[in-house]
Amino acid sequence: MSKSVLAGIMFMVGLMVNAQEVTVYCIGDSTMADKKEPEKNPEHGWAQVLQTFFTDEVKVDNRAVNGRSSKSFISENRWDSVLTTLKSGDYVFIQFGHNDQKFKDSSRFTNPHTTYRHNLMRFVKETRAKGATPILFTSIVRRNFNEFGSLIDTHGEYPVVTRMVSNEMSVPLIDLQYLTEVLETTYGPENSKKLHLHFKPGEEPYYPEGIADNTHLSEKGALLVAGLAVEEMQSLQLPLTNFLQK
Repeated sequence: MSKSVLAGIMFMVGLMVNAQEVTVYCIGDSTMADKKEPEKNPEHGWAQVLQTFFTDEVKVDNRAVNGRSSKSFISENRWDSVLTTLKSGDYVFIQFGHNDQKFKDSSRFTNPHTTYRHNLMRFVKETRAKGATPILFTSIVRRNFNEFGSLIDTHGEYPVVTRMVSNEMSVPLIDLQYLTEVLETTYGPENSKKLHLHFKPGEEPYYPEGIADNTHLSEKGALLVAGLAVEEMQSLQLPLTNFLQK
């Protein structure tokens, strides 16, 4: 075998290995997180179903955890655990805001224009320092329709700050707040319940007493939100989309 042929083979093998090693780390809250007993539990985080959109050359490592804010994700050393294995060519999907609003809990609350902003900047800087690519996400909306059928915002300044950091640091942004607002309003006040967890007593074994949850997603809702995120990745022409299922 000639040296040129051998070099070509080694080059192709290197490309295959590198492709297989692309990891997408997802950091965020319960709307993104994996749920226990997925075969029984109707609740799904949107990053929980993200792997189904990609080939085996990409690994989705979902580190999002219920109840976490940008502050508690750092203070609990969850971010450090991502940095330990994060490498060049990887991606970090960053979505916080829901729990940063918890002003009655000092372990989670952040002021949007100070601590929240700087936490996002830290995630971006430290991701880039590893040679990886950060992607910022605004929070998905809550199903919060008023009596007139209008969807009312519950996130305040947090998505605004996320957009500001995206602009200031030239970070790709996927505006899930806007995309899910369109999704919810398209479904309407009643049909949008299908995107969340709405069950009457005795209707769903996992929630025998029933549930009316307008924040978290059903499997249907999670798949639709993940699909919206993927479509936006394609619009942004992210190299990661080269690994989407055909």
